[in-house]
Amino acid sequence: MTRVARRRWATAAEWLRLLTTEPDITRREAAERLGLSSGAATDLVDRLKRLDLLDESKAESTGPGRPTSVFAPHPAGPLVLIVGLQASGWDLRLSDLFGRLTVLASEPYRDDRPEAVLATVAAAVGHTVEGAGTRIRCLVVSAAGPVSGTFLGQLSARHWLDLLDLEQLTHAIPSEQRPPLLVGNDATLAGVAEARTGASRGSSVALHLMVATGIGGVVLLDGEPAQGAHGAGGEFGHLPFADPALQCTCGSHGCWDLAVDGRALARHRGDPEPADPTDYAQRLLTDLAAGRGDLTRTQNAAESAAAAFGGGIAGLVNAHDPEMITIGGLGPLLRRSAPMAFDRAYRAGLMAIHRRQPAAVVDSVHGTNGPALGAAYLGIDQISSPTALERWADLVPDAG
Repeated sequence: MTRVARRRWATAAEWLRLLTTEPDITRREAAERLGLSSGAATDLVDRLKRLDLLDESKAESTGPGRPTSVFAPHPAGPLVLIVGLQASGWDLRLSDLFGRLTVLASEPYRDDRPEAVLATVAAAVGHTVEGAGTRIRCLVVSAAGPVSGTFLGQLSARHWLDLLDLEQLTHAIPSEQRPPLLVGNDATLAGVAEARTGASRGSSVALHLMVATGIGGVVLLDGEPAQGAHGAGGEFGHLPFADPALQCTCGSHGCWDLAVDGRALARHRGDPEPADPTDYAQRLLTDLAAGRGDLTRTQNAAESAAAAFGGGIAGLVNAHDPEMITIGGLGPLLRRSAPMAFDRAYRAGLMAIHRRQPAAVVDSVHGTNGPALGAAYLGIDQISSPTALERWADLVPDAG
């Protein structure tokens, strides 16, 4: 690629990235943001339309003055295919260049053997790619467990404790059609979504935490995740913030996971360990909010777990000094169930320098869609890179 071509594709990539995070931005505003003249912006948009990347239409007039344009992804444009491997089931979604998600399939796990589950998902992936042809340019997996490269370290909720290579999810796709595969931890991807278009957008340093079966998360620097040397960073739930007598499925003792999630609530209530800690916690805390069930036992359990949650967050604030903390999954529900216990533990755990002006802890904007949306953004970054756009252009007939 020549220097001129590289600059031209880089500008196109910047334009598309801007529309992904600000889909309502006008052509003039986008041009000003990128330092383009009106003529250069017109040429760029015309080119992106010829390449089946963008559609443009006039906005509905709401008053005097010239109506502006509304951008949308081209209906024949590139797509990201997203696989979600959650605690209790898997799903398949498509994302366009603006991060708009379409659910294609959503099923509970029908087999406890990971190889059987992954074979089922691989077949669905292969069928989807076959139907979409060359439009699927990236496959992203959002997994509820630690990841490194294309490997999933474990899926504790299913008792999958062996290393799994998720590359096998592409095996039903002919080799010449296989898109790049990216794998991310679900909590990390939810943090990416919050940083791009959610509650922590614009923060130079943000912390995201997601409570499900355990606690995952990520530190984001100017919106980009700090993932560690092997991509497995953010496993905050395995910090030794809990009773060291408690053994975790990860092989360690005293993991923070065990003090906050459904297993902690069951232990404090004197219940057996639940088969699905996330579902158990969701039902228990929802019943508490509605005034149902054994309120005293549940309230005491919630206060213990909320205090462990708040105190652990304080430790992470002391370590990372974020501007803002976003919480997702069951985190908002847990905090609402015992706000005073959470707040006391959070403030008590902060160093004096942070206690003067504590970083705000806010609920996530994207909620349960966070992991899939973060996966979409990761894939969009891949398919709208200058190199990927040049390859896409070679596939579009009569692009000019």
